[in-house]
Amino acid sequence: MIKLLHFADAHIDMAGQGKHDPQTGLPYRVMDFLKALDKVVDDAINEKVDLVIFAGDAYKDRTPVPTFQREWGRRISRLSRAGIPTLLVVGNHDLSPASGRAHALQEFETLDIPNVRVISQPCLLGPAELGGLPVQVVGLPWVTRSAFLANLEGNQNGQAAAMAELEERITEVVLLLIEKADDALPLILTAHASVQGAKYGSERSVMLGNDQTLSTGLLTNPKLDYVALGHIHKAQDLNENSHPPVVYPGSIERVDFGEADDEKFYVIAEVEKGKTRYRFCALDGRPFYDRSVEISAGETDVMQRLFDALPRQDVMADSMLRLTVYYPRDIETSIDELVLRKYCENAFEFHLLRKPQIQTRVRLPADQTISGMAPLDLLTLYWKTAGIDPETTPDLDILAQQIINPTQDSQPD
Repeated sequence: MIKLLHFADAHIDMAGQGKHDPQTGLPYRVMDFLKALDKVVDDAINEKVDLVIFAGDAYKDRTPVPTFQREWGRRISRLSRAGIPTLLVVGNHDLSPASGRAHALQEFETLDIPNVRVISQPCLLGPAELGGLPVQVVGLPWVTRSAFLANLEGNQNGQAAAMAELEERITEVVLLLIEKADDALPLILTAHASVQGAKYGSERSVMLGNDQTLSTGLLTNPKLDYVALGHIHKAQDLNENSHPPVVYPGSIERVDFGEADDEKFYVIAEVEKGKTRYRFCALDGRPFYDRSVEISAGETDVMQRLFDALPRQDVMADSMLRLTVYYPRDIETSIDELVLRKYCENAFEFHLLRKPQIQTRVRLPADQTISGMAPLDLLTLYWKTAGIDPETTPDLDILAQQIINPTQDSQPD
């Protein structure tokens, strides 16, 4: 039995702006991600796991600044010093789109860090590459579409056909590696990719054609005993209550408000040939609250509606908070932003999104077109559409007349 810790999508510098900690000089939001990473590393050591798999996307892009590389390196070095074999899969955020450029995890390959192996090419690793562990791992990093298309000489069938061929080639490679594996040892597959039927944090199904997409049929191959995935930030098992588990642990910290309602995890799995048990282990990240209010015309106590939509002040403390307000333009002055910000001052960040609603578009008569209307007539139509106060439109018309025909008043009678 192999005890495995699986995590993915660290994105430690995804929120690299905002307030900074005066002691470390790091943005507080970056420290949130690093605290989650510390929890993962601490638990890997304390649980005495045999193997750690990171399934891709260490940073927000492939050019992290040295400070963030240092912080990532410190955590991975702890696993190395603890003697835990650690696999780092190269994800799409870790790769440069330019062929031949180094990826964001390159230093771990270049410096040959003990017990740390980077999966930058499809591969099959056995006990000899995994510190003698009685297990095998099929590794599949993100394959860049541009690099693949560059190798398709004379392909005239378009992008859709090229993507279909890419997925077919990837499937062939993975199947070949699975077939090469020793049937006597448990087999893990790790990949940074989308899978058909998976859900993003925003609950939209993965759409084929844009992502490197694997079929569920490929990943539920009976020779596999655990599938460790990365790329999608919502934790899920795509083969729940069946063997093998096909698991996304999700990102280690909430990246944006699209993940406000998602819990964050890493996974501990006990992998045997034909039998795997696993559990999602919670990571306590900074809470996110995403609230919205729709104000109707004629409402009088607008501010009370907004207060009612917000969490209690003790609940919102140190949280990321967003309030989106949809309202008719004519009640703009009823929203006191200063009062709202004062009420939410104990939140870590408060974002107020104003969404004034424009009235329904005015329909033109069947025999009239925009191109046939004079500029001043178009402005009159706009005043009506935008709900401009009729008492102010005569003055606006005069100003518009002066702009459109600046010399008109100076002409002789």
